[in-house]
Amino acid sequence: MSVLPMETRLVTLLNIALLMLVAIFPYLFDQAVSALNSSSVQNYASILFTGDYAGTLVIMAVFAHIIAQEEEHLVDGEIMIRFRRARNRLGVLAVLLLVSLAVPWDWTFLGIQIRLLIWIIPIISFWVNRVTSPPSRYLETTRQVGSSGTAGT
Repeated sequence: MSVLPMETRLVTLLNIALLMLVAIFPYLFDQAVSALNSSSVQNYASILFTGDYAGTLVIMAVFAHIIAQEEEHLVDGEIMIRFRRARNRLGVLAVLLLVSLAVPWDWTFLGIQIRLLIWIIPIISFWVNRVTSPPSRYLETTRQVGSSGTAGT
């Protein structure tokens, strides 16, 4: 996301919001899964964590949308398509996380709360996408420059 236009108020505001959401992410997760907390505290913390997690994905989707806009010409065509796919995937995952709020915290599968299992889906999606997507030309050029000192040699 290094090609984001930093001078806009929206990008600055979203960066600050993302920083805040990421900062409280581990605390809310710990409160949601801590066996020392009562079930009601775990349920409330899991609701806040789900909102935090979904908010993080939405902000990253907005960043991908800003980068993928054609009129801005921030990236070339192939990378623009990848950012559009990422935007769509992040949006779907954020909606999935928000839908997980409909599942009661007490529901378990093999002793694990179903919300926890749903929270794993974005992580799995990220790794599956990393493994299945071909490397971009930009990364190949960067690797060539980094390993040999000049591009294309």
